[in-house]
Amino acid sequence: MTDPDTFDDEPHEQSPLAHLLDEMQLFGYRPFQDEADPRPLPEAARVQANMVDVFDALVSIFADTRLEDDAEDVLWGVVNVFHRAIGRIERELDDNEQAQKREQREQDGTEVKSVELERHVAEGISLLERRNAFEFIAETSRDLYETHTGSKWQPRYGSLVNRRTMTAAMIDSRDFIAARRRAETELHLPTGPKIAFTGGKDFNDHRLIWSALDRVRAKHPDMVLLPG
Repeated sequence: MTDPDTFDDEPHEQSPLAHLLDEMQLFGYRPFQDEADPRPLPEAARVQANMVDVFDALVSIFADTRLEDDAEDVLWGVVNVFHRAIGRIERELDDNEQAQKREQREQDGTEVKSVELERHVAEGISLLERRNAFEFIAETSRDLYETHTGSKWQPRYGSLVNRRTMTAAMIDSRDFIAARRRAETELHLPTGPKIAFTGGKDFNDHRLIWSALDRVRAKHPDMVLLPG
């Protein structure tokens, strides 16, 4: 048992674990780049309540002052912050998709390649969830912008994507149009291995020709013959 009269109260070097715990208390959990982030996304009710407070606070700053005419431009900028965040995440999603395609091509059955692909898939799912969360925040902000200004928010460049209008009927319609275009294209460029067939005009041994074509067709049942 330690004698309180002889207790060493001089400061000692902090252990790595204690330092980590202090960091987490001060700054919260900060995952590494290759780790999944276990923190939840903002709740919808919390987003709506806080964004209402943000817009009300900004409007109250400018109300009945010479800056009141500038309020609309400032509120537009608030919405644009989230609009730009969505664009940034979309670019990260594009990079993630390319990384997944590259990993798919490089799969060799080893655990290392498999784990790398799984990591990119998990990152892609997380990016989708973050994008959807930002879209909800942006949508809430656009509604508040319209409430306070009386006009719809529109980006000053590019286009505004609203996934809320992407109903099942809209998706089915787009799929139908895409399928019809593919069918029309395949009339001129059918699918399947392309077999080019050519020869001199004076060659008329049709048995040899059909025999050769039959052998090719046995190897490629879905072949497309390109005479010429």
